[in-house]
Amino acid sequence: MTKINCQSQKEALILLMTILLGLLAGAVFMFLAGHDPVTGYEFLFRGGLMSLERVGNTIATAVPLIFTGLSVAFGFKTGLFNIGAAGQMLIGGFCAIAVGLTVDIPKPLLLTAMVLTAMVCGGLWGAIPGWFKARFNVHEVVSTIMLNWIAYWLVYYLVPAYFKGSFETESRNIPVAASLRTDWLSQLFDGSYINLGIFLAIAAVLLSVFILQRTTLGFELKAVGFNRYAAEYAGINAGRSIILSMVIAGALAGLGGMTLYCGYATNLQIGILPSQGIDGIAVALLGANSPWGVLGAALFFGLLYSGKGFMNAMTSIPPEIADTIIATIIYFAATSVLIEKGIDKLLNRQKGGA
Repeated sequence: MTKINCQSQKEALILLMTILLGLLAGAVFMFLAGHDPVTGYEFLFRGGLMSLERVGNTIATAVPLIFTGLSVAFGFKTGLFNIGAAGQMLIGGFCAIAVGLTVDIPKPLLLTAMVLTAMVCGGLWGAIPGWFKARFNVHEVVSTIMLNWIAYWLVYYLVPAYFKGSFETESRNIPVAASLRTDWLSQLFDGSYINLGIFLAIAAVLLSVFILQRTTLGFELKAVGFNRYAAEYAGINAGRSIILSMVIAGALAGLGGMTLYCGYATNLQIGILPSQGIDGIAVALLGANSPWGVLGAALFFGLLYSGKGFMNAMTSIPPEIADTIIATIIYFAATSVLIEKGIDKLLNRQKGGA
């Protein structure tokens, strides 16, 4: 137990150092561009936290990132690099909107049907590269990237053909019954666009923790991720685990698509691959592929995204600085093994000196 606690503390320290290094690099960028880093960060964080409304908006921005971060993390747990969260989001969100625009039932039943539809369709979209990987050893990076564009063009055709709104490039707005937004929750946060998606996200985090830490399935997924051939030798069906991992990843991303298009937005615009699908990779890396880490990383990224506009409005610092900070944090997260080695060396020196 002590060893596990020490490892958890080390992971938390690595994540904290990753964020601090990213923020320090951002401060250097601001300084070199002729701006005051202290003022920049003051307005950046105030933009996401200065009022209940902005806190609610920060949470709403983070919700789709929680789902895509969990999606990518599940793939990583099985040794898979799921680049297809954007396409899975798009398919899941589109199918959920299709249900919302065509089915006329009470809101609780309609939202339940939309949630299940998004999960099933996203899961099926994720199962395709999983099956190709398990059956033919097709690299998932290639297959998921290709499926992203297949999803893109499918939605590009289907929305104008069957669900066209006021403009050719967007679907009809979803009805109130199909929206995750509720008056009581919005009023609780002074009119922000926070919605029921946050409860779905928390449930997804808890369910992910349970699956990975408390179930045989979770053990098998992690075993295959560590060493597929050793897992097969131990009697684990690696092919099935790979497909199940991608189904779960796709279902999570599909649900993220629903929260994006039916909670954060009110319709679906064609010609856009949701950036949250790619950003989920950064969230998973920063969160060390842990569901709790993903939750924290997504909220932090949500803070940066929602605060950068306010920083730009209140100062002359361009919002691209916030994107640069995010990119730098991703870089440090990807090279966290070097930070870990540095921490180990420091601890060994302290032990030697003692």
